[in-house]
Amino acid sequence: MLAFRSPLVGESLVIQDIFKTIEKVAQTDSTVLITGESGTGKELVAQAIHKYSPRALAPWVVVNCGAIPSELLEAELFGHVKGAFTGATQNREGRFEMAQGGTLFLDEIGDMPLHLQVKLLRVLQMRQFEPVGSSKPLDLNVRIIAATNRNLEEAVQKREFREDLYYRLNVIPVKIPSLRERRSDIPLLVHHFIHQFNELAQHAVEAPSGQIMEALLAYDWPGNVRELENLMERLVILKGRGTVDLGDLPHRIFQKYAEARPSGAGAVAEWEFPKMVLPQSGVDLKSIVAAFENHLVDQALVRTNGNKNRASELLQMNRTTLVEKLRKRGMIVPMSVKESIRQFDDDEIPSVGNA
Repeated sequence: MLAFRSPLVGESLVIQDIFKTIEKVAQTDSTVLITGESGTGKELVAQAIHKYSPRALAPWVVVNCGAIPSELLEAELFGHVKGAFTGATQNREGRFEMAQGGTLFLDEIGDMPLHLQVKLLRVLQMRQFEPVGSSKPLDLNVRIIAATNRNLEEAVQKREFREDLYYRLNVIPVKIPSLRERRSDIPLLVHHFIHQFNELAQHAVEAPSGQIMEALLAYDWPGNVRELENLMERLVILKGRGTVDLGDLPHRIFQKYAEARPSGAGAVAEWEFPKMVLPQSGVDLKSIVAAFENHLVDQALVRTNGNKNRASELLQMNRTTLVEKLRKRGMIVPMSVKESIRQFDDDEIPSVGNA
């Protein structure tokens, strides 16, 4: 057996518990039901269970039950014989037959039509299946792993999912938490993805810290780890090198961060100069002053959700002066670059933005 390596990045207790479950479950043939929101890594967990199982060298077959039209899904799963229906000019293997000896991953199982749920239940009970148009059953030697972002217990109550099939699938339940439920893993994930995309693109973007990390931690990540991964890839590609600034983040993250910051008395303290003792070796005054200036500029941008007109008013400087400072820091995306990345929504282009 391969030495177990985590398929997910994280050190939180809930993720560590999932690692332990994968190790235990992988050595069995028990059916597994993985639940969690979209983008949490359900397929990664399913792949790990297969990879560290005795079936690792046998086929790994995936079916997305929500992506295949219901009228085609039956033949896709079970295959068909020649003449089974119009257009069936030859025998065709289904995914169950392709996965013989290995693992079949039924993704988005909650979207499977009710009439096929009945047939799947019979397959799980009898360990046999019949291709469409055939009366000859084939023995099944396949490990089943299913996943869904739906609450199947609620679907059962609404009669949208069969209760008996739910219990057949839910032998070993694995629930993947959303990213907002394990915020302590965000810094580790950010460093992991920055490093990964730097290597792929041969870039040198530094992993964010300080206020940038605070902003990432304040955001709820409705798209979960997939959304965070996509953002880190975008930052690495567009930034190229250097440190990520608040102006590089999408406005939706600006807004959440601004809402999460304290106001009132706490804001007055931000005007106080930091208490710093001059070291015996001296300091680089220019770099310290520049860092303090950047700190105040970043706060102004956060407070105004990236609006440069309002930020320049807070800083009591001309807008053109502010824009030039941002341009020198690489926080303004040239128009030619904006035109080349039109696939992003306007509010997602990583520039300072609104003004």
